Amino acid sequence: MNNRLRQYLKSGESVTLDFKQTVNSAAKIAKAMVSFANTRGGVLLIGIRDNKSICGVRSEEEKYMLDMAASFYCRPEINIDVQEHQAEGKVVLEVNIPNGAHKPYYAKDEEGKWWVYVRVNDKSLLASKTTVDFLRRQTSQRPTQMEFGHIEKGILEHLSKNERITMAEICHKFNISRRRATRILVNLMSLDVVRSHTTEKTEYYTGV
Repeated sequence: MNNRLRQYLKSGESVTLDFKQTVNSAAKIAKAMVSFANTRGGVLLIGIRDNKSICGVRSEEEKYMLDMAASFYCRPEINIDVQEHQAEGKVVLEVNIPNGAHKPYYAKDEEGKWWVYVRVNDKSLLASKTTVDFLRRQTSQRPTQMEFGHIEKGILEHLSKNERITMAEICHKFNISRRRATRILVNLMSLDVVRSHTTEKTEYYTGV
């Protein structure tokens, strides 16, 4: 086992590292790929159990599934780099996924629907509309132009006194639609004065 693989196993799963025992679904592996591409990039290690033990893979079959996932189940297509490692007489695949230059990236599920995912800690989570719009704004590199009205100032004032605020709270507090709240939040996120935090249950926002 080389030092790089040993270090991966030592550090464990994170926002930039995920272990997979096998690749038996192009749709499921595409979900992990786009979550990395939409966040900071990362590495998939194929042939590793959740407990970090090595089970190995049949490399040609796995490589075919990985290529199919990156090419046909990710939109835009993701250019992955696959390297083989020998460990305990078995083959482990290291799949490097770059931080995407054309966000947001979508993954096709087994029903043919396309979804955006982001990486949060060691999980790939479905992105909210606010996050998708923010990723789209990042890619466009369009300068953010906005006036700080009473709603923008009110959100920042709330966050100066409270730890967080949710979309529902913003809509209720300022009596605005989710669409308008989303537009305001994307602007504030683009100016790096508000940050979005995604969980499995909800999304909330904090001050920077």
